Amino acid sequence: MIENRRSGLLLIDLQRAFCDSDGSMAAQGRPIDAMSEAARQCQALAQIAHRHGTPVIWTRMMFAPDYSDGGMLTRLRPGLPKIGALRRGEPDVELSAHVCAQTDDMIVDKPRYSALIGTNLTAILQEKRVGRVVIGGVTTSMCVESTARDLAQRDFEVAVIEEACGDFDAERHRASLTALAFGFARVLPLRCAPDLFGDFEFEAIA
Repeated sequence: MIENRRSGLLLIDLQRAFCDSDGSMAAQGRPIDAMSEAARQCQALAQIAHRHGTPVIWTRMMFAPDYSDGGMLTRLRPGLPKIGALRRGEPDVELSAHVCAQTDDMIVDKPRYSALIGTNLTAILQEKRVGRVVIGGVTTSMCVESTARDLAQRDFEVAVIEEACGDFDAERHRASLTALAFGFARVLPLRCAPDLFGDFEFEAIA
């Protein structure tokens, strides 16, 4: 990726399922306040990226209506098919009411926690000459962390915006950011976002 010196913004799974009061996670009784706030912060992040002409990519997690593509994930998380969560074609998978993708943004649908599994995301980033990926989304400890690790292992520079991520559990959120900062990404506050977009020189992770 060293020849690709353009930044891109990747916003992960800001869907009704996770972020909205009428989504499947809220219906299970899970606390979604942190996810709703992350969605609002991601919307602010997207607006900054758009002003800089930075490519913006949104992901949505979803499965076939019969969960035939769920594999081990739905075996480990049997509650998802039990309540009919994240089924393709259902309102649950649509982007949250807290965010609004622009017409020239890209949307990548994924069947696993990592946005690089079963998708064309890597090809999109390469086509757009993206070498640095700025990330926000939910949940921090699962889809955000899985994606950030996979991007770093493919030699993308990764920056995770702390306020733009959310999890059901605050302790897991903090632990995940700590693990990412140790060896996979720079974990930065939202105020640093304007400096992350545009062309750049690679920086070592301290």
